[in-house]
Amino acid sequence: MPARTGGIPGISRIDLNRQDESTVKFLILNQRYFVIGGVLLLTVLSLACAVAFGPWFWVPAIIFGALLLVGLRDLRQNKHSILRNYPISAHIRFILESFRPEIRQYLLESDRDEIPFSRQARGLVYQRAKGVEDKRPFGTIEDVYKSGYAWLTHSVAPSIITDSDFRVRVGGPNCKQPYDASLYNISAMSFGSLSGNAILALNTGARKGGFAHDTGEGSVSRYHRQGGGDLIYQVASGYFGCRNDDGTFSEEKFAQTAADPQVKMIEVKLSQGAKPGHGGMLPAAKITKEISEARGIPMGIDCISPAAHSTFSTPVGLMEFIGRLRDLSGGKPVGFKLCIGHRREFMSILKAMLKTGIVPDFIVVDGKEGGTGAAPVEFVNHVGMPMHEGLTFVHNALRGAGLREQVKVGAAGKIVSAFDIARTLALGADWCNAARGFMFALGCIQAQSCHTNCCPVGIATQDKIRQRALDPGDKSERVARFHKNTMHALAEITAAAGLHDPRNFMPYHFMVRQKDNEFADGNEAYPYLPEGFLVADTEIEELHDWHSRWDRASPETFAPKEIPFGPYKRQKNSAHEKAAQ
Repeated sequence: MPARTGGIPGISRIDLNRQDESTVKFLILNQRYFVIGGVLLLTVLSLACAVAFGPWFWVPAIIFGALLLVGLRDLRQNKHSILRNYPISAHIRFILESFRPEIRQYLLESDRDEIPFSRQARGLVYQRAKGVEDKRPFGTIEDVYKSGYAWLTHSVAPSIITDSDFRVRVGGPNCKQPYDASLYNISAMSFGSLSGNAILALNTGARKGGFAHDTGEGSVSRYHRQGGGDLIYQVASGYFGCRNDDGTFSEEKFAQTAADPQVKMIEVKLSQGAKPGHGGMLPAAKITKEISEARGIPMGIDCISPAAHSTFSTPVGLMEFIGRLRDLSGGKPVGFKLCIGHRREFMSILKAMLKTGIVPDFIVVDGKEGGTGAAPVEFVNHVGMPMHEGLTFVHNALRGAGLREQVKVGAAGKIVSAFDIARTLALGADWCNAARGFMFALGCIQAQSCHTNCCPVGIATQDKIRQRALDPGDKSERVARFHKNTMHALAEITAAAGLHDPRNFMPYHFMVRQKDNEFADGNEAYPYLPEGFLVADTEIEELHDWHSRWDRASPETFAPKEIPFGPYKRQKNSAHEKAAQ
């Protein structure tokens, strides 16, 4: 017979062991309720002590009572499963998750992690904007044997450059007011996305440093005018600053805005890198009186930015619109900005230039790595062509059509250092733009809260209290200083290559590691294609894909003549070949 326990009849050790195991299992399965149970117990004890010993115990009683109410609410709500299963304690997860980016940025991120800009890149901008030491001791932290690493080929006979105010003249033969642009300018950022103080600081810095500031699609605001710096007026699909009440383009209002002496160039935005082919909306609640004034829109109504322009729908229509804008502006340089998508469509635009004889003064290539206040994740990560490939394609397509000498090319996409500028110029750009680089100069800490209206440094917010944190006078000095020091660094890197002007950089001045144990000359990775090869009578066999795409392009429509399934094969008796015969 089993042994009795403690003389208590009817209860065996086996029964007690089973009961103990059941209790342990119950406690393990329900340990998630320990916190709310403990809070309940502490609430009761605190209330009892408050009654028995004095009013000081009401303080913990109120605290624990409030936590108990939170726990009871967690058990009753049905939106968050984790809160129902782990009342009270699950809130710790949400708290930690809310400042996870800050923990990563300040404690875990290495100098080379890009999210999207590395600490090394941000630190460089901060140092140059503040005018403090920007040198690095003890050697590079780059993995120079990693695929993708690029370097400049320097000369044993470096040159001496004393003037770093590098400029390029923008304006073709039909332009009456050409503009001598700096090689490094502020890219498009709208008032509305950025605060008034941020716009004022950027534009004042541009005036002090002698470079241009793109208005973005939000038009010219009072803060741009107060700053007094050179402007690139962007005309986007919403036609802000030049629209009728129904949202269509107004020639009269455009002419009035473009006549402003601050406006040096006009840029038609076809698409932007971070969300190409996507429109936007500014909710009525965020439209202030100042935003309404700048954009020419009513208050109390959502402001819609369509994905496409309503003034034109064909390549020829785009060229005719550019011609109208040039005439209405009094002959100022007019161009367009886009992120490359269908390459055939860009070739259609080139064919429209040849057909109409209307050639834009400039084209700005925006890479898909460009930034924005907010965009769908799919667009940010997977739509559009990166800047290096887009720029190379645009540069070579213009060369192939025989138009490269008539059109200046700008480029934007994570360009913050002198090396970034030099390499971009080598790939075919005439100048570079940067948005986030100049935001860092203002003091941006990459909090990535631009879409929340809660920017911690007062840059991307319309909250008047938060804006006060940004002093336009001090920050404008930082903006001008960042530009000046970056241009000085560009002069140094240009001199090291044995050149006298950064516009003379060519692909062969750079090497690119394509695999861990192989590298290529820049001419191999990003070659310049022959002038006029797309309009020549004979085809270059090695460039068959370019010729095929050119044949499919039409100046009359952006739609394809046919949809190729698999590798596209040219017709043997194509119109191009018949003309050649």
